[in-house]
Amino acid sequence: MMNIIMKYFRPSDEASVCDLFSLGIKEHIGPCFYNAMSGRLHLTITSTLFAAGYCLGSWLGAVLLPGLWVSVVFYCCHEIYAGYVRNRLQTDMRDIPGSFMSRPGDCFWVAEAEVEGRAQILGTVAVVEKEDGGQRFGELFRMIIAPSCRRMGLGRRLTQTVVDFCKDRGFSKVVLETSSTQAAAVALYETVGFSLVTTKRRAEAPLFLPLMARVSVLRMEKHVELHL
Repeated sequence: MMNIIMKYFRPSDEASVCDLFSLGIKEHIGPCFYNAMSGRLHLTITSTLFAAGYCLGSWLGAVLLPGLWVSVVFYCCHEIYAGYVRNRLQTDMRDIPGSFMSRPGDCFWVAEAEVEGRAQILGTVAVVEKEDGGQRFGELFRMIIAPSCRRMGLGRRLTQTVVDFCKDRGFSKVVLETSSTQAAAVALYETVGFSLVTTKRRAEAPLFLPLMARVSVLRMEKHVELHL
């Protein structure tokens, strides 16, 4: 078992954190594509295009038409996650201290362990203080776990770090957003007490991308018991 240490983000961590962020987000492209193509509508369109090409008397058309359709679907799945990474690396992830550590109610943690004789960042999570109608709460961001640390309890530990932080600051709840294709993340959040609040299409992408990729954004929240 690795001895994983939770610590606050330091500027020297930036390159490793951004690399892990990019890897962690882009790994959802494959599952997203599989989920999209396994839907009844997408399967129907694929088979219809194959049949249309075949009926035109061309095996090339029978391959080319559904191939073009599948390529478009894959592009949409890829662009949702790769585009998100591009956008974030140019905005909040470009200045992590300014975006996630500039106020008492904000924080950014990294999970670090020694691997093969050198320190490696294996996970990240952040929280940002929000207010709505006079109610203060924390929003969880940038939950990323290295593939080598999956199913080891690190995700639960990172999530609990945010929950405890919000309790200490008197926040009423913790909220987060994740995508519908991230089944493992949704299951993790549910085990620690988060519940689904709303479902919507991804607002940061052009509407046709989430429609073609069959991706929704799930908003979840957990009410916290305040420390007295």
